[in-house]
Amino acid sequence: MNKIQKLGFTVLFSAICAFGHGDVTPQKLDTSKLPNIGEDWLEENPYSTDNKLAVEIGKQGYGENCARCHGLEVISGGIAPDLRALIPIDDDSYFQGKVLGGVVRNGNVYMPSFAEYLDQKGIWAIKTYINTQRAKALEKGDL
Repeated sequence: MNKIQKLGFTVLFSAICAFGHGDVTPQKLDTSKLPNIGEDWLEENPYSTDNKLAVEIGKQGYGENCARCHGLEVISGGIAPDLRALIPIDDDSYFQGKVLGGVVRNGNVYMPSFAEYLDQKGIWAIKTYINTQRAKALEKGDL
């Protein structure tokens, strides 16, 4: 393979990685079927992993907003932390803060704020889905 072919392959591979999980614009999530949990932000996730509706809505929201960086089915491909293994994931307020505030280091945006796109029910539904994937990984011994 010559240098031009290698360069072409590198550019193509980079484009596939960058756009492989779809649109990079944060997507709103329809949470209207979830029960009302009030206007005030809760400090703890009100949904358990037994709440199938929250898990399904969270799976959709994760797929549309998180998978491109954190990996399909919450299995990181190395771009961003594997949320199943992130120790502070047990801390609901930490998770909420990162999703609402985003992550910026040295002026670089590593994760955008989702405050304009996800309501409280959507954020907690996504967290519920992540928790189900974490439980599966722990059960299989993958973490």
